[in-house]
Amino acid sequence: MSVAPAMPDQRPLVAVLWMVVTGLCFVGVQATVKYIGPRVPAAEAAFLRYLLGLVFLLPMLPALRRARISRRAWGLFAFRGLVQAVAVICWFYAMTRITLAEVTAMNYLNPIYITLGAAVFLGEPLAARRLAAIGVAFLGALVILRPGLRPLDPGHFAMIVTALCFAASYLIAKRMTGEVGPTVVVAMLSIMVTIALVPFAAAVWVTPSWGDLGWLMIVAAFATGGHYAMTLAFQAAPMAVSQPVTFLQLIWATLLGAVAFGEALDGWVVLGGGLIMASVSFIAYREARLRMRATPPSTEG
Repeated sequence: MSVAPAMPDQRPLVAVLWMVVTGLCFVGVQATVKYIGPRVPAAEAAFLRYLLGLVFLLPMLPALRRARISRRAWGLFAFRGLVQAVAVICWFYAMTRITLAEVTAMNYLNPIYITLGAAVFLGEPLAARRLAAIGVAFLGALVILRPGLRPLDPGHFAMIVTALCFAASYLIAKRMTGEVGPTVVVAMLSIMVTIALVPFAAAVWVTPSWGDLGWLMIVAAFATGGHYAMTLAFQAAPMAVSQPVTFLQLIWATLLGAVAFGEALDGWVVLGGGLIMASVSFIAYREARLRMRATPPSTEG
């Protein structure tokens, strides 16, 4: 008699809790950047955030020293650093121009662009259901932006560039994980982005106050904590379980923007963000189902 082995431990409640922590950390990043505002130019603020964040790479130094990085990998790391630098500059700029809720909702488009990019550049299949989900996501983006019904701010276009560049950065990282370990991928991103941001920051440099440096250190801590918590969530359960929880981030960003920054509550932004989040959750659910079907259960005699 053959018995299917027990599936790896799935801890959905733990995954949900870690995603809650992730959302709180990322909202903390956004609120802190918005609080700093235009006192520090966007490119300089992005540079200082990454420069100060290098301290969190100290535990990764042994892995970096052991890594054997090919010439091709160096080129991809450098290109990813440049793409990520553009994304971060646009993201910091958008934060000073539009509401926290709009930034959060439009950031949900990242997985949609990743799905399209994976189909175009990595040859991954794009079934009709995925195409329908992508269509719903772009409908959500139109609901948020409402072109023709209200004036669009440069911050809205900056967020579109942000999402596209973050998606490109992720796709490069996905290609690189087959060549080097994840620790090296993460560390090289921080190093290359810091280097890539130097000329942009130098062009607009304003001497920051010690207070602003302290706030940017808090931004780096929130960002590092958010990415770490997200990794723990993905380890505890499939993305299909944890992904819908990220919609709470939009709720928190909307409330925080209203309470702390006097931003008007916009139901259209929440509705559009909900459509995008539903689309992303559906894609994550479909990927989890397909992965389960593609992995035949082994048996023990």
